[in-house]
Amino acid sequence: MVLDLLIIGLAITLYPLPPAAFVLVVSAPRGVWKGLAFILAWLACLIAVIAAVLLLTDGQPPPPRSPPSTAVLAVKLVLGLGLIVYSERKRRQRRDPKRPKTAKASKTSRMDDVTVWSAASLAVLLQPWGMVGLAATTVVEADLSHSASFLALLAFCLLATSCLLAMELYMVFAPRKAHLALTNLRTWLELHKEPAIVVTCLVLGLWIVSRSLYELTS
Repeated sequence: MVLDLLIIGLAITLYPLPPAAFVLVVSAPRGVWKGLAFILAWLACLIAVIAAVLLLTDGQPPPPRSPPSTAVLAVKLVLGLGLIVYSERKRRQRRDPKRPKTAKASKTSRMDDVTVWSAASLAVLLQPWGMVGLAATTVVEADLSHSASFLALLAFCLLATSCLLAMELYMVFAPRKAHLALTNLRTWLELHKEPAIVVTCLVLGLWIVSRSLYELTS
């Protein structure tokens, strides 16, 4: 469980869409407070999903090879395959010469009007819910009678939020340098976010599918 959670948390923090939006949020007026709202809403979603799973399992993992355990592995396998399919679809879209190109509006000006509550709502909308779903199926294996499970869940939440936390702290302690660095990061993400989505989803999907098949057949 621990290794899977850490890999999923790493994939979530490397998924480029939330950081790209977060850069715009913290660069807006009162951006530090808006960024804090974004992070708190982001964490609240992760904690809510984990808490819901633990309430269903009562903090005890289902016995190996039992119907509930097999069903969870099957759901995990489907979600992993979904990530692979999504990755391939994004890859084909990038190579499609007939793909329509939409005009880009000024995102910065629109983000200037975002409120603290809007920033929090944006965090909920931009959660990579497929990856969060994979985390939920992994949390089913958590055994709350062992402190290692608590540490693994805490590490997952921190790792999945680490990119956002780093940018927020940078803006707090070095706002001028951070503004320039985040502007450069935004430019890089605009150029590379689609390849990053393809690679992140593909690698995570392959890992989850291989692990699920191994556990289902062993």
